[in-house]
Amino acid sequence: MTELRQRMAREPDAPPEDKESEAEAKADGETASDSESRVEAVTLPTSVDDTPEVLNRALSNLSSRWKNWWVRGILTLAMIAFFFIIIYLGPMVLMMIVMCVQIKCFHEIITIGYNVYHSYDLPWFRTLSWYFLLCVNYFFYGETVTDYFFTLVQREEPLRILSKYHRFISFTLYLTGFCMFVLSLVKKHYRLQFYMFGWTHVTLLIVVTQSHLVIHNLFEGMIWFIVPISCVICNDIMAYMFGFFFGRTPLIKLSPKKTWEGFIGGCFATVVFGLLLSYVMSGYRCFVCPVEYNNDTNSFTVDCEPSDLFRLQEYNIPGVIQSVIGWDFANTIPGHGGIMDRFDCQYLMATFVNVYIASFIRGPNPSKLVQQFLTLRPDQQLHIFNMLKSHLTDKGMLTAATEDE
Repeated sequence: MTELRQRMAREPDAPPEDKESEAEAKADGETASDSESRVEAVTLPTSVDDTPEVLNRALSNLSSRWKNWWVRGILTLAMIAFFFIIIYLGPMVLMMIVMCVQIKCFHEIITIGYNVYHSYDLPWFRTLSWYFLLCVNYFFYGETVTDYFFTLVQREEPLRILSKYHRFISFTLYLTGFCMFVLSLVKKHYRLQFYMFGWTHVTLLIVVTQSHLVIHNLFEGMIWFIVPISCVICNDIMAYMFGFFFGRTPLIKLSPKKTWEGFIGGCFATVVFGLLLSYVMSGYRCFVCPVEYNNDTNSFTVDCEPSDLFRLQEYNIPGVIQSVIGWDFANTIPGHGGIMDRFDCQYLMATFVNVYIASFIRGPNPSKLVQQFLTLRPDQQLHIFNMLKSHLTDKGMLTAATEDE
């Protein structure tokens, strides 16, 4: 993200207006040189040192390299402490934190586009961007509320109506925003306005969709939330440390400070850390059990019989691999930028974890199926009951004697 801001600051005139727009601009008395002067006037704010004054005074005697080391280290420890605190506060607080992070990331990306193109005075750009953010959040979080608070929703008349027509309401809200966008089009800036319209939607896809997947992972069990996020944090820290002390070989030109030594060291450290953390957390129900809403107490509960997935299993390594390696795997393990700079990898990790859970872990939830069953009409419930009884009888799980009883 930092590199993107710098590149856009150096190239504030991209993308150019099409020839038709230029011809229309000239017809209205605006020359090409006038347009260029307007574009060249666009500059992004230069980065400033936002280090707290207390740290600046305390580290004033150090070189810039070591000063950056201590600043990053201190703020990293502070963020890790904050991470543990919000985990302790429970799933609802975590949902609110994810929402706040999402809004801040969206603001940072949209601000980049606005700072580059604000000289064109595009009408309603920021207003429409935030409106679309509201629409997408209403759609995704409405789906989540209906899914995890099903009984509560059915119990309250207003919520039941909103749940029944949720997708229609969401579509209507989005269509209203699209109509507002069409009405805001300016003749000379069609291409630019559609460009920014696409910018907003790509931002929504990256930020909102993936933050919604973070919430889904959270409800599948705290381990699916904590381990992926911790692995990304570990990778950031260890890659920086290995690069700081051993880095010599540049990794990519886009980010000249990154090195192959940091990349390889961070990768190895993250694998080891992930194995250790997963091993420790898999032994606690509060981490491996899904987060479910208890209708009797009107609160979240985390209690279940852990599946075999979280129990230690023995695997035999092929003899060829054992002879090559010669040791047993089972005994081998006894400054930061903007918000988006820290959470871009978290969003990608959330998508992977959600796909992994949906493909290999998640199965039908009996409690949710029963809740949905109870909302059907009596004749539909009776039809499903007869189908289930016939199926269990054919499987031999329901005998005739049991049926008579």
